[in-house]
Amino acid sequence: MAKYQFQTEVNQLLKLIIHSMYSNKDIFLREIVSNASDALDKLKYLTVSDDAYKQIKFDPRIDITFDEKEAVLTVQDSGIGMNSDDLTNNLGTIARSGTKAFLEKLSSDAAKDSALIGQFGVGFYSAFMAAKEIVVYTRRAGDQDKKIYKWSSDGTNAYDIEEIAADSDEAKKYGFDNADKTGSAIEMRLNDESKEYAARWKIEELIKRYSDHIAFPIYLHYVQNKYDDKGNVTSSENKVDQVNSASALWKRSKSELKEKDYNDFYQTIAHDGQDPLHYVHTHAEGTQEYTMLFYVPQTAPFDMYQADYKSGVKLYVKRVFITDDDRELLPAYLRFVRGIIDSEDLPLNVSREILQQNRILETIKTASVKKLLGEFKNMGEEADKARKAEKPTDDEKKAIEKWNKFVKNYNRPMKEGLYGDYANRDEIAEIIRFKSTDPSGTGEDKWTSFADYVQRMKPNQKAIYYITGGDEENLRKSPLLEAYTKKGFEVLILDGDIDEIVIPGYGKYKDFELKAVNRAGSDEELGVDKAEAEKKEKDFKPVVEKLKKALGDRVKDVKLSNRLTDSPCCIVIDENDPSLQMERMMKAMGQGGPSMVKPILEVNADHAILQKVKATDDEALIGDIATVLLDQALLLGGAEIKDPADFVKKLNKLIAAQ
Repeated sequence: MAKYQFQTEVNQLLKLIIHSMYSNKDIFLREIVSNASDALDKLKYLTVSDDAYKQIKFDPRIDITFDEKEAVLTVQDSGIGMNSDDLTNNLGTIARSGTKAFLEKLSSDAAKDSALIGQFGVGFYSAFMAAKEIVVYTRRAGDQDKKIYKWSSDGTNAYDIEEIAADSDEAKKYGFDNADKTGSAIEMRLNDESKEYAARWKIEELIKRYSDHIAFPIYLHYVQNKYDDKGNVTSSENKVDQVNSASALWKRSKSELKEKDYNDFYQTIAHDGQDPLHYVHTHAEGTQEYTMLFYVPQTAPFDMYQADYKSGVKLYVKRVFITDDDRELLPAYLRFVRGIIDSEDLPLNVSREILQQNRILETIKTASVKKLLGEFKNMGEEADKARKAEKPTDDEKKAIEKWNKFVKNYNRPMKEGLYGDYANRDEIAEIIRFKSTDPSGTGEDKWTSFADYVQRMKPNQKAIYYITGGDEENLRKSPLLEAYTKKGFEVLILDGDIDEIVIPGYGKYKDFELKAVNRAGSDEELGVDKAEAEKKEKDFKPVVEKLKKALGDRVKDVKLSNRLTDSPCCIVIDENDPSLQMERMMKAMGQGGPSMVKPILEVNADHAILQKVKATDDEALIGDIATVLLDQALLLGGAEIKDPADFVKKLNKLIAAQ
């Protein structure tokens, strides 16, 4: 027997499971049965695709046995099984770079956390919610040595792995004395608070609730007693009943399925304790035949923004599981989608390399994206229509709530699609939502769309205006908005971390250019009297020159502003330069050096501070004012200032001089 230490992250996880997740213990059986189903899927695929496995007789089944007296519950499958290395890799470690981030998300909210644990893909450990010790007996299919291994742990720090003999009582108990027997038996010795799970009625209830749609038969073994009139046992009979329907739900007709069927199936494949936010089920026939069943989770998957995110879509061919780890099934911006694609036309022995270049799969992928985008667009339209109702019905309120959840969770990845999916960018542009200076886009759960913006545009307005930055509240107070607000022009408030890349990359919505108000040249529509502007520019040229001289190479230029009405100054960025926010993003990714972006300082000629500059030739005073003006404009623009102490010193000096 060899003793091994659990990976640090596994130890942390087990402590959380054992000590803080008892509110939803029932899910542990769902997770163990789901793992058994995955093991069967893997062996089924190998027996039809790999010559080394084709001689194996595949008899897929999951068997559940229990001992009520000893409080032991066992789930056994006839699937792929594990060898010693598999046991260490699968049950001793979590091979995900996002493990630390996942653990940080776990809190004291037990019900919420128990849903997260399955979502993370470590559902095996959830069994320690109910078990004081777990023993796994297993033999891997295809291994020539036909070794049987025993893995055991009480969930505290360490686990043991040992090889057991085929003629041992332990091996015989689960049929491993037969050299052709493969798979795993998970023996859970229940703790005192969980003995109820070693009972026929409880197991049947949980299988019906959580695992009825597992595509392989689940058999429950139990003893049926017969009693006389006085309640004494007269005879006992060992019985085995199939306790699930064992049908591929996605292949069934939509007309025979209820919402509960879809919800239960989602919880099984997504390891989620909540019902889905939305689902779509489609069967296509014609040149190609395939079935799609897609779900949108209520809340974003925890790994949605991690580089090693796990694909949520499983590929089947004629009901044979092929893969659940192929990111080519849907584009990256739809990585939050869960579900099934089942093709009747792909070859069963298709490899990952072939999948990446397969014309059939590319057609299915294109159709899948179109279908999902159409569903999302309809969700938004239904919510928009419901908002206009004087007295929304319950269904209309649900439509609004549903869309709000979608926008909160998935607006950002959808924006990625606007940038990365050129073929569907116009459809995506109808789905994404924005905050805005208009009341419809101001406040909690209020967003607007490009289409709604266009409907509200002023007569002869030629562009859609937006402002980008890191904080919505600060952007709404930006001096850059003053003239646009005064003219009645709506401005979209874009405070997302990728907006600076996505929106300029899209460039144009229908016939309207997208213009950033914090870019030079975006003030052409503000209706400035050219003759008056030229006169003011000529009159104020000495002031501009004084400020340029004082600021030196800290700025690219100093100009009179057409967009300021109340504030003394603002900064804008040259149309050909990256924004300050973009520069910060590059630095955060380790790709930025010293600041290379030099802002353009725009000043308000009518403001008292600038009039003071006009009236003096004191270079020291002009230098202090110029520095304070630039630094305050940078702060309002969400940028950092190089020398905060110097800024405060100069500001105090100016205040004291008043």
